[in-house]
Amino acid sequence: MTKNRWFIRTAPWIVPILIILAWQALTSAGIVAANILPQPLKVLSTLGKVIQSGELFRNMGVSTKRAFIGFLIGGGIGFLLGIINGLSITSEKLADSSIQMVRNVPHLALIPLVIIWFGIGEEVKLILVSLGVFFPIYLNTFHGIRSIDPGLIEMGKVYGLRGFSLYWNIVLPGALSSVLVGVRYSLGIMWLTLIVAETVAADSGIGYMAMKARELMQMDVIVLSVIIYALLGKLSDTIAKLLERRFLRWSPQFLKA
Repeated sequence: MTKNRWFIRTAPWIVPILIILAWQALTSAGIVAANILPQPLKVLSTLGKVIQSGELFRNMGVSTKRAFIGFLIGGGIGFLLGIINGLSITSEKLADSSIQMVRNVPHLALIPLVIIWFGIGEEVKLILVSLGVFFPIYLNTFHGIRSIDPGLIEMGKVYGLRGFSLYWNIVLPGALSSVLVGVRYSLGIMWLTLIVAETVAADSGIGYMAMKARELMQMDVIVLSVIIYALLGKLSDTIAKLLERRFLRWSPQFLKA
């Protein structure tokens, strides 16, 4: 039992460690040139320098702020529309078809248009991130509500639940698993969208730091920026998993978590 628990805790680190070791070996042996991919130790040294200068935390703060404001805006709207359209057939008929048409337009393809409308200010990043996270949360919220067993709703009504009480005690818990899947998926899209937005329309942030490094051919800074994005994405996914364990403790698939 102890061995299994130890393996479960250490298994996620095995592949990243092997990749780093292979990376170090290939770059040290000269198989991969330094101007193509710098050594991990060089990237680590660069990390220390940007931390010491304050540049890293300043750009990380800007990127994180953009990401989560956009997530709250787009995710909040998607959640509310998912609830409304999930509960109301009339609302679904009026709005869902239009939402599905917009969903099929790649939101990153709107970058030139959004830049023309809003310049390269904060609005561009927030709009793009909001669009990116809106649809996963909307679709999963809508699907979660529509997938609730009608028998549960009838049982709630038998026990005297009506209106908000019925929604809070029956509808929302029943749809929550699907909603949180949408949250996890949208968090990945959030960082992906921000990476693109910050490399074409920004004067600060991790993406901007990478683009500035590209102009100066600082491969170590570029690689460091990519790694930071990956770590931020992993952190976001970990938080989403914790939310699942916290709010879905009653669900059979999370009883062992």
